[in-house]
Amino acid sequence: MAKLHFNIDINAPREKVWDTMLGDVTYREWTSVFNPGGSYFEGDWSEGSKMLFLGPDEKTGKVGGMVSRIEVNKKPEFMSIEHLGVINDGVEDTTSESVKSWAGAHENYTMTEKDGITTVEVDIDINDEMSKMFEDMWPPALQKLKEIAEK
Repeated sequence: MAKLHFNIDINAPREKVWDTMLGDVTYREWTSVFNPGGSYFEGDWSEGSKMLFLGPDEKTGKVGGMVSRIEVNKKPEFMSIEHLGVINDGVEDTTSESVKSWAGAHENYTMTEKDGITTVEVDIDINDEMSKMFEDMWPPALQKLKEIAEK
């Protein structure tokens, strides 16, 4: 499993960046980089809660995505999301062999603020096959987050 790290400086207070990153409308906007058909979540961001990260499959149009759990939420400093499985055609899969090979992967967000500039750091565990794709997607997604938060 690969570990990827991304960061960006945003000219906005940490609380605003946090709310922009996790707000329903703004989340859909900045995560559109990952799924042009539309990314959204179901659930809430509280520790221990189940989250579904969803969007239409580009080929079939059927809903797919990730089954995850909010492991840590220290607003507005740190968020750790544990990925537990996938959703294919609306059906959750947390037990297949293909899921077991990467289940337990984490996606961590750290935000620090100095002089009104918030540094967002993203650290993710990713299977090797998906690594290149996410290396290409994360920088434009963070740029989009920056543009929204700086408005």
